[in-house]
Amino acid sequence: MKRCPRCNRLESDDALAFCRADGTALINDLNGDANTATFQSGGVSTEIQTSILPATSTTPEISRPTAPTTVLPETQTPGTTRNLSKPRRRGLVIAVLALACVGVAIASYVHFSRKNSPTIQSIAVMPFVNESGDADIEYLSDGMTDTLINSLSQIADLNVKARSLVFRYKGKEIDPKKIGTELNVQAILTGRVVQRGDQLTLNLELIDAQTENALWGNKYERKSNDLVSLQSQIARDVSSKLKSKLSNADAAKVEKTYTADAEAYQLYLKGKFHWNKRTGEALKQAATFYNQAIEKDPSYALAFAGLAETYVLFSSYDVAAATDSMPQAKAAALRALEIDDSLAEAHTALGFYLSNYEWDRAGGEREYRRAIERKPNYATAHHWLAADLSSLKRFDESLVELRRAEELDPLSRIIGTNLADTLVFARRYDEAIAQYKRVLVRDPTFSYAQRALGWAYGSKGMYPEAIVATRKSIELGNLGTGYLGLWLAKSGKRDEALKLLNELKQESAQNYVQSYNLALIYLGLGDRPEALNHLEKHMLSRGETANQYAIAPELDELRSEPRFKAMLKRMNLPE
Repeated sequence: MKRCPRCNRLESDDALAFCRADGTALINDLNGDANTATFQSGGVSTEIQTSILPATSTTPEISRPTAPTTVLPETQTPGTTRNLSKPRRRGLVIAVLALACVGVAIASYVHFSRKNSPTIQSIAVMPFVNESGDADIEYLSDGMTDTLINSLSQIADLNVKARSLVFRYKGKEIDPKKIGTELNVQAILTGRVVQRGDQLTLNLELIDAQTENALWGNKYERKSNDLVSLQSQIARDVSSKLKSKLSNADAAKVEKTYTADAEAYQLYLKGKFHWNKRTGEALKQAATFYNQAIEKDPSYALAFAGLAETYVLFSSYDVAAATDSMPQAKAAALRALEIDDSLAEAHTALGFYLSNYEWDRAGGEREYRRAIERKPNYATAHHWLAADLSSLKRFDESLVELRRAEELDPLSRIIGTNLADTLVFARRYDEAIAQYKRVLVRDPTFSYAQRALGWAYGSKGMYPEAIVATRKSIELGNLGTGYLGLWLAKSGKRDEALKLLNELKQESAQNYVQSYNLALIYLGLGDRPEALNHLEKHMLSRGETANQYAIAPELDELRSEPRFKAMLKRMNLPE
C-alpha cells in the first residue's frame, strides 16, 4: 500500500511511483493504516521518466482495479527534448522567477538611484587657466569663463557663483573640497586653455566638491575661427551634465550667441576684460575694443551694450566730460536695444544715462527695473538702481538693492563701497566706517574706498583721520584732492588748502577736472558764492556727483541758499 503525503490518497497498486491526483512521489504505508503511516522518501529515478496510464472511464466497472497498472519507460525521440517531471518543472519555474526578480530589483535600483540621486544645484566655474605661456591671451581664458558663467546663470534653480567670488582663486592651486566648502557649492568646473597659432585647445573637468571625484570631462580642439560655436557647445555640454533636461526656452538662453564672427567675439572679450579693471585708462581701452568689435559685426548687440556701459562711466573716472561721453552712451544703448530688447546690460546703461544725465528719475528707475526683469541676477542693475534711489532719499530701498547686489557679487569692491556711501548719505557714519574698513581689509589698495573712508571721517568731524585716509587715497589712485582741500580747510590748515586749489586750477587748464573738486575747497575756505558757482558749473556739465547734491553731508550748510534750492529743483531732486 502506498500513500500520497500531500493529499493522503491511498494507492493499492505498488507499481505506482507518483500520485495520480497531483503527481507527488508516493511513500510506503508500512502499517497499512492511514492513521499510523510512517513517512519516508520514495526512491524515484531521475534518469528514466515514467508515464502513468490513467483510467479513461468513469464507470465503476471500468475504473475498478482488475489488474496491475503497467508502468512503461517513456520513449525518447532523438533530437527532441524529453518532458520534465513535475518536481523538476517546479524547480525550473522557481529558478526563472528568481532570476526575473533579481532583474527587476537591479532595474529598480538603477532607476530609483538615478531618480533620487541629488542633482547639482550649485556650481562654481573657476577661472580658466591660460596655459599658452602668453599673457596677452589672458583676455581669452577670462572671457570664456565670464561667458560660461553668464550662460549657466540662465538655468532656473541653478546657483552659479559670481565672477568676483571665483576670480579670487585665479592663479592659485585648486582644492575642490576647500573651494566647495568656502563657496558652498556641490560642484566646481575647471578649464585649461591653450592657443597655438590658430589652434585652440580647451580641457574641462566637472568635479564633485565633496568627494573630489571627476563627474565629467572633455577636451575640445578647434580653430580660432570656431570660437563662437565652441563657446555655445561648451555651454550646452556643461548644462546637460548639471540638469538632465532643460526647457526649450532655457536651452535657447544657455546656447545663445550674439555674433557669428569669431574675431568680433574676441574683441568683445578684450573689451570686457578691460572694463572689469575699472580704471580710467582701462575704460578707454575697453571702449576701443568694443568699437572694433562693432566694426567687425555692426549687428553685435552685446558689444553695443558693453560700449554703453563704458561710456556712462567716463565722467565718473575723469576720462571725459559727461557732455561728451553720455550722448555716446545713449546712442550705443538704444542701438543695442534696437537689435535685441532683451539685453539687461543695455537697459542698465540707458537707466544710468536717463537718471544721471537727463535727470529723468522715473525713466531711469523704469529702465533699471526692466533690466532686472530680464536678468534678475545682474548685480550691476541692482547696484545702479540703488544709487538712483539713494539720490531721492529713498535710503531703505537703496540699501535693499545694494545688499541684493552684494549678495550676487559678494567681493565687488565698488558695490561694497557704495553700500557704505548710502550709509553716509543716511548719516549713519559709524556703520559706514565699519563697512569701508571691511572693503579695505579685502583690498587695501582700492583708492575709491580709501577716499570714501576719509569722507565718512570728515562728515563726522574727525578731520585728522579724514586727512590721513584721503592722502592715502591720492597716493593710491589720485582720488580725493577736492576732499583733501575741504578737510584741510575745515581743520584750520588754510594755506595747504589754498595751495591745492591753485594746483587744481592749473591742472584744469590742461586736463578734465570736475568742478565739484574746486567747489569743495571753496566751501571749506568759507567762500559760498564761489562754491555755488562751481557747483552750478558741475551741474551744467552733467557731472555724476551732481546727482548727490540733495543728500551729500558736505553740502548741508548750503541747503537754505536759494541758488542751491534752484539746482535741486532743476535736477528733479528733493530738497
